[in-house]
Amino acid sequence: MAKTSSNAKLHKAKTEKKDEFYTQLNDIENELKHYKNHFKNKVVYCNCDDPLASNFFKYFFLNFKYLGLKELITTCYKSQNFREFSAEDSPKKAYTIKITRDCEVDMIGSSSELLAEIEKLLSLSLSNSPTQSEETIEAFEKNKHKLKSKTKQLKADKPKNKGQSLLPIFEDKNLDNAGDFRSQDCIELLKQSDIVVTNPPFSLFREYVSQLVEYKKKFLIIMPFNAITYKEIFKLIKDNKLWLGYGFKSGNAYFEVNRKSAGDFANGVYDEETGLVKFRNVTWGTNLDIKKRHEILETINSYAKMPKKYPKYDNYDAINVDKTIDIPMDYDGVMGVPITFLDNYNPNQFEIIDINPHFFTLVEQGLPKIKQLTLKNANKKDPYARILIKKRPLHGAHSVGSKPSEDRK
Repeated sequence: MAKTSSNAKLHKAKTEKKDEFYTQLNDIENELKHYKNHFKNKVVYCNCDDPLASNFFKYFFLNFKYLGLKELITTCYKSQNFREFSAEDSPKKAYTIKITRDCEVDMIGSSSELLAEIEKLLSLSLSNSPTQSEETIEAFEKNKHKLKSKTKQLKADKPKNKGQSLLPIFEDKNLDNAGDFRSQDCIELLKQSDIVVTNPPFSLFREYVSQLVEYKKKFLIIMPFNAITYKEIFKLIKDNKLWLGYGFKSGNAYFEVNRKSAGDFANGVYDEETGLVKFRNVTWGTNLDIKKRHEILETINSYAKMPKKYPKYDNYDAINVDKTIDIPMDYDGVMGVPITFLDNYNPNQFEIIDINPHFFTLVEQGLPKIKQLTLKNANKKDPYARILIKKRPLHGAHSVGSKPSEDRK
């Protein structure tokens, strides 16, 4: 019940563009540490992130020089800062912030002094920008006393080329979609970018990924694990155009939430002490090459020695494997494995054939779709979901997909 309630709330919030769920900085750091070599001289776009609230913006802002970024772009639907800046009755404008190499920002002191300093810089930019309305400036003046007064100052290098870092973004005609990733302004910013990194709206996940693929963008995004079973997403995984990142501990993500929404969650989902909401079965999806994607899965199990451990399906020529660690390395036929196998998937070691119960590949080939795999052993329950795989001959470590990442070194 708690799981259903929390996921329903997440989807509802994202559908209404009231994205009140914020990824924790340590979760971003734990994942992004594996991708450093991909970001040098790149334009990073966080297109679902209010910079006054988003830890994605914070991470790239603080690591701009360390990663060697060329430019950082972030857009938000509306100012959603639940901490201090925007009062409930203040105007909330859609805007984008660009930080370029020509106006680098250096931190004085350690990078652990984070949010207040960034908010101070951005808020001052908001109040001074000629692109903002008088109402926005007045809202800042009204609320600026809430900012911490004794924070170390940020020192900005003098820009080589004068240009605005804060820009308005507008809605498409009569659509009220300013800041929406599907709006024309945001698509134009997407075209300028190299890599997209964010936590997108789960309810629009198919459409969101489809846009990234359409514009041939590299990406690293948070995704619901069950998105693997979506037809469009599974095809990308099968074709080695999307794979899983390193993920969250035990598959659980803890998002920050506006405490005013705490009453909307079931018992055990929201932690009053931390202000975090727990969501299960969440992971990272990417098309950036990483070390884990080339690691060989090794098990000690044998089909020849324990054939009864691997019953065959009575309606598909394959054996059932209950756990990834139980995959028999001496079996060359098709195997049905749990979808969690994708956490260990090496495209050089295994080929993905299809997925049960959807069987997208069979449908595409014009063959009859099987409703559900069933086992010959009557005392065994039918597996709910299985990815059908087959071993590849290992001709070398990097024969399929992208070249090995420097993350491997």
